[in-house]
Amino acid sequence: MRLLMTAVLLLTTLLTSSLSLALETGDKAPGFKLPLLTQKGQLSLASYKGKVVYVDFWASWCGPCRKSLPLLNELRAELKGQGFEVLAINLDEDIKDARAFLKEFPVSYPTLYDGEGKTPTAFGLRGMPTSYLIDRQGRIQSVHQGFKPSDISKIRAEVIQQLKQK
Repeated sequence: MRLLMTAVLLLTTLLTSSLSLALETGDKAPGFKLPLLTQKGQLSLASYKGKVVYVDFWASWCGPCRKSLPLLNELRAELKGQGFEVLAINLDEDIKDARAFLKEFPVSYPTLYDGEGKTPTAFGLRGMPTSYLIDRQGRIQSVHQGFKPSDISKIRAEVIQQLKQK
């Protein structure tokens, strides 16, 4: 199943990469409104206007996500009071897989579900995991493809730099 999901994501990425370019630093982040994964309701990126937001695309079959979600949870706990938020967008085909993953690796930040895959297409996602640091004005300030634990110090520095901007 994981191999199939990886193949589907790669094929989708290849097909859509010629139709939509991946977003880069300075681009306006596309708006989205998605259902919450573990509770009722929806969240939109627009509701976080004026905050620094780290949008993280993940899936239960993504090995690096097992490391990134807990470390992002720690970063969010440290900086939330300064106007920082993490929004994690799950791309699993089956929502049950995503919920099972979060039972094993719980986080306190909002987790959203995009079973249709519209949001990664809007962002021009090219691989998993990929994350976007969005400034207070809604512009992408950095794009992080892949994840290893040592990346969190660079991410933390970038977030702190954005939090200092008004």
